[in-house]
Amino acid sequence: MSIAFIDLAAQQRRIRDRLDAAIAKVLDHGGYVMGPEVRQFEAELAAFGQAPLALSCANGTDAIALPLMAWGIGKGDAVFCPSFTFTATPEVVPWVEATPVFVDVLPDTFNLDPAKLEAAIEAVKAEGKLKPAVVIAVDLFGQPADYPALRAICDRHGLKLVSDSAQGFGCTLNGQHPIHWADVATTSFFPAKPLGCYGDGGAVLMKDKALWDLMDSYRVHGKAVAADLNGRVFDHDPKYLNARIGMNSRLDTIQAAVLIEKLAIFADEITMRQVVADRYAEGLKGAVLSTPKVIDGGQSVWAQYVIEHDNRDGLAAHLKTQGVPTAVYYPVPMHVQEPYAHFPQGAGGLPVTEALADKVLALPMHPYMDEATQQQIIDAVTGFNG
Repeated sequence: MSIAFIDLAAQQRRIRDRLDAAIAKVLDHGGYVMGPEVRQFEAELAAFGQAPLALSCANGTDAIALPLMAWGIGKGDAVFCPSFTFTATPEVVPWVEATPVFVDVLPDTFNLDPAKLEAAIEAVKAEGKLKPAVVIAVDLFGQPADYPALRAICDRHGLKLVSDSAQGFGCTLNGQHPIHWADVATTSFFPAKPLGCYGDGGAVLMKDKALWDLMDSYRVHGKAVAADLNGRVFDHDPKYLNARIGMNSRLDTIQAAVLIEKLAIFADEITMRQVVADRYAEGLKGAVLSTPKVIDGGQSVWAQYVIEHDNRDGLAAHLKTQGVPTAVYYPVPMHVQEPYAHFPQGAGGLPVTEALADKVLALPMHPYMDEATQQQIIDAVTGFNG
């Protein structure tokens, strides 16, 4: 039997009856768009993530765009982010006509390097062409960035802090979720994420009700919200009174129903993922250049298990012959890709990012991996002599 890179079917078998019932309930009431499950899921997601509020949307990319739009980020603003990430992170910045500034990452956790970030902010200030406005930190591969350090830097320079937790929702640092430090935390419910639906979906967690209202407007075509109606009478659906130019970014009710059931077992799955990660760490000791290093006090949700190897491509080819699937995140850093190559980089370039692109390899990872299958993977890795 082939080894699954991510075994979504195993999870589905565990809760299939509950999923069927949840979907059937939506089919029965017929509220397919912004139905009652959407509000229920938003409340439960906020509670899980230690946030006062959560706002769902159509995907994890829109989740990053919505706060930028609500804050009025635009032309002349600098948004600092890593290059060692999926394109969704920097992609939204040009959408609002702002400028991404790429910053290098730490060599052990692969997350944003606070020292390099501060240097990049100071360089942008000194040049005077752009105004530093936002930092987007990525919880890469499931573990939290160094939020206390990043928050301190943002406070010194008056910047907003976004936690792009598309891969890391559920991760904690010293028991706190990223929203403890970030102005907003965003996530994706793409099926392969640790908390994924059966289509696309995303969410933003926040502390500010006025910000929630504004993003609610933006996600539904710029509809009028309570603040827009102060002193006005409009006896119609507020979506027909448009206060701003928005987008169409609503989470489908069926996906919300699925996510409610998945969130109910999510804490247990995080524990199960940690067991798998610990087995990898012990079994691969000394066999690869590095196994993942988690920040002190951090709890990863292990979206991926990423090792480093000097002969990454040779190892991947060997594992394929052994029936072990792998993936490379990310073979081409964002700052060298054609659409992004003209945007600024932090002082000294991004040497750590560029080195990682040649060495990282993700092994199969999911909470339902049994010991025998995992041992087969470990034996295949340790048996490589290239």
